[in-house]
Amino acid sequence: MENVAHPSKKRSDGSVRLLLKLRAEADQKDISLDYHKLQGFVYRMFQEGGYPGIHDKEGYKYFCFSNLFPYGDMREGDLRSFIVSSPSTQLIDALADQISARTESRVHIGDCSFSIQSWRRLKVPLPAPPVRIACATPIILRIPERNYDRYDVPEDERKPRYVYWRPSVSFDAFVKQLSENLVKKYNGFYGTEVAADNLFEQFFFKKPVHTRIIIGGRSYGVAASLWEFSWSYMNPLQKKIVGFGLDTGFGERNSFGFGFVNLVYPPRTARPATP
Repeated sequence: MENVAHPSKKRSDGSVRLLLKLRAEADQKDISLDYHKLQGFVYRMFQEGGYPGIHDKEGYKYFCFSNLFPYGDMREGDLRSFIVSSPSTQLIDALADQISARTESRVHIGDCSFSIQSWRRLKVPLPAPPVRIACATPIILRIPERNYDRYDVPEDERKPRYVYWRPSVSFDAFVKQLSENLVKKYNGFYGTEVAADNLFEQFFFKKPVHTRIIIGGRSYGVAASLWEFSWSYMNPLQKKIVGFGLDTGFGERNSFGFGFVNLVYPPRTARPATP
């Protein structure tokens, strides 16, 4: 198996995702927002699939995952869905092998018990514009101290090293920093040196979110936010990098489950009744 520090850059034409269907094995509380529990489940599957060092890998991990959905407390027998995405087909294949070996057997996510009912790979190609993408989990984004003057970060918001983006900081700062983050991850994964100043055309701020991340057993509060993005036009480089974002997540802490995004498809038009 290839070393986790250098996951395969091989990918299919379009986002590759793994969709799991889980059956609750008991009445149990909703854990859809317990990101550290979901992260523990994913890491365990990667570890048993031949990637034992992925948790300790420095830098970006190049995968992301959704909440459990639909939300809500569970009764025994209820079904929940869970998605993992990555630009590395090798990571997705390793995870699929582990999930396949556990179909119909019990797995634990935190203190909840599920059986894996089914799984399948999903291809999510980025369509031709118009394109809409919405957050399924909040985006975490840091503004580094070196950019405080560049983005006119208010004096009372400035902290040593960085500040998490929040609505009191300009929206321009968010979009530019988000673009830089995506380009940096893209270049890191593919070994390229492409540049793109602003990947986004229209952006719609939905709401701020206060969430928590757990690092080294300690819990930290962070500011995050939910968004929707749309494009009426994309040049080829934009399409590549934004498509990569569908795989790896938008913003930071993607391997914690933050920044997982989905395409928003237009509603289907009802066909006229046949006389």
